Amino acid sequence: MATTSTTRSVRRALAVGALAAGALTVTAAPASADPVTVPGVGTFDIPGVAVPPEVQAMIDQAVPPNALPAPVDVAPLQSIGEQALRAAESKIGAPYVYGAAGPDAFDCSGLVQWAYQQAGLNVPRTSYDQASAGAPVSLGSLQLGDVVSFYGGSHSGIYAGGGNVVHASTSGQPVKLAPLSSMPADGAVRF
Repeated sequence: MATTSTTRSVRRALAVGALAAGALTVTAAPASADPVTVPGVGTFDIPGVAVPPEVQAMIDQAVPPNALPAPVDVAPLQSIGEQALRAAESKIGAPYVYGAAGPDAFDCSGLVQWAYQQAGLNVPRTSYDQASAGAPVSLGSLQLGDVVSFYGGSHSGIYAGGGNVVHASTSGQPVKLAPLSSMPADGAVRF
């Protein structure tokens, strides 16, 4: 990688040198002088200055069009809530066990706590404490990873988008994705 960087630096230095050498050897020309083109950088009009063809050739040779790196597509960073949601989704199908907080079995608040720990954030252990922590958000403004409270705060789940939550529902039911509307929601918080 250092070789590519060094090569680019040398090519750029040559281009600048070519421009400087050309500036020393150019003569005044009519206002209709040809523009200077630096591949990968742009075309520049320098009023009253004509660039001799040999100088433009040196520039073209020093900085070929493919010398600049291609743009890189960078995915946006995930929020802590999104990271917690991905952790919770990885446990869909895990068994419900009252009082369990993972990594192999969960109750509702244990799943929320475990998922947020995977995202690097410690949240309270019980659903009631989870409902009173974080920043309150309206159910109409839910974002991925928000913690939703149900049944007066006695149950919690993680908003998964599309009107769904990931939660550990009850004995005999594994961790699952369920419609938000399948339970009476009381509110939500964002960590």
